[in-house]
Amino acid sequence: MRQFCYMTKFQKTKLLGLAIALGLSANAWAQMMINGAGATFPYPIYSKWFDAYTKVDPSVRFNYQSIGSGGGQKQILSQTVDFGASDGPMSDDNLAKAPGKLLHIPTVAGAVVVTYNLPGNPALKLDGDTIAGMYLGQIKKWNDAKLAALNPGVKLPDQDIVVVHRSDGSGTTFIFTDYLSKISSEWKSKAGNNTSVNWPVGIGGKGNEGVSGQVKQTPGAVGYVELIYAIQNKMPYADVKNSAGEFVKATPDSVTAALATAQIPDDFRFSMTNAPGKDAYPICGATWLLVYEQQKDPAKGKKLVEFLKWAATKGEAMAKTLDYAPLPENIQQRVLKRIEQIKM
Repeated sequence: MRQFCYMTKFQKTKLLGLAIALGLSANAWAQMMINGAGATFPYPIYSKWFDAYTKVDPSVRFNYQSIGSGGGQKQILSQTVDFGASDGPMSDDNLAKAPGKLLHIPTVAGAVVVTYNLPGNPALKLDGDTIAGMYLGQIKKWNDAKLAALNPGVKLPDQDIVVVHRSDGSGTTFIFTDYLSKISSEWKSKAGNNTSVNWPVGIGGKGNEGVSGQVKQTPGAVGYVELIYAIQNKMPYADVKNSAGEFVKATPDSVTAALATAQIPDDFRFSMTNAPGKDAYPICGATWLLVYEQQKDPAKGKKLVEFLKWAATKGEAMAKTLDYAPLPENIQQRVLKRIEQIKM
C-alpha cells in the first residue's frame, strides 16, 4: 500500500512537471514574432523598447536586425520584414517601388557627432568648412591652419587625418551628408546627399558600431556616429558651429532645439540639419519606422499597431535616458493619428 501511494505521488510529480513543461512550450509557441530591420542609429532605444514591451504584452516578441537604413528600406520594399527602419526618409522613387502605401512613423530624434582619436583626446571645436574639408580630403593633417584657428590653445599633432565613413547604406550617412550638402556647395556637387555616396577619401566601417570601432583602433582617425555610440564607447566628440555662429555640444536638449524649428509635412518626411537658433545642434535628424498602411497579416498588424501606440507615448519617455530627443507632444499626437490609419 505504501509503495502504491509512493508511486502515485511520484507519478503526480512527473505529471505536474510534464504539464509545466508543456505549458511553457505552449506559451513559447503562442508568442507572435514581429520582424524588423534597418537603422543602427536608433538600435539602442529600439532594443530598450522591445525589451520593455515584453512586460506590456508577453504574447509578442520583436526580432530586429540592425543592418543600416539602406537595408531596412530594401527589406520593407520586398516585404521580407513586418517593418523597416530608416534615419533618412524614403525617396519618391523608392516609395513608388512599394507594392502598397508605406507610412513614415517618426519615433525619436538624435545627433550625429564627429568623433576622433588623438593623443590625450582634447576637446575640439569644428565648423562645417573644416568637417567638409576633412571629408573632401583637402584638410589632411590635424595641425592644419584651419583646425588650429578654431582651437586656439589646443596642441594639435602633426598627424595624418584618417577619414572613416560608413560602408553600408546608412541613415546616419544621410543625416551627415544632408548637413554637408547644406554648408558646402563643393560637397553637394562632388558627393551629394544620400544613404550611400561616393566618398572622396577614407575607409569604411559597417554600422555605427563599425565606424566607432575603426575610429577607436586607428590613431588620427575622424568619424561620424550617432551620439549614444560615442558615449557608450567613451569616445570624444567635437562641439560644432551652428547656423547662428554658436559652437554647440550634442545633447538631447540641443537636438530638441533643432527639432522645434523643423517644418514637418503631413507625410512626416523632413530634414532638421543646420537648423536655425543659437541652441540648436546642427547635425541631427529624426528616425522613422516604415510600415505598410494595409497590413497583409491582420493578427500581426493589430499587434504592431498596439506597439506603435505604446512607443509613441510610453516609449518616448525613455528617449532621454539613452541621449535621444523625444518627439514633442504635438508631434506625438499627429503620429498617433497616423498610426490609426493602418488597416488590417
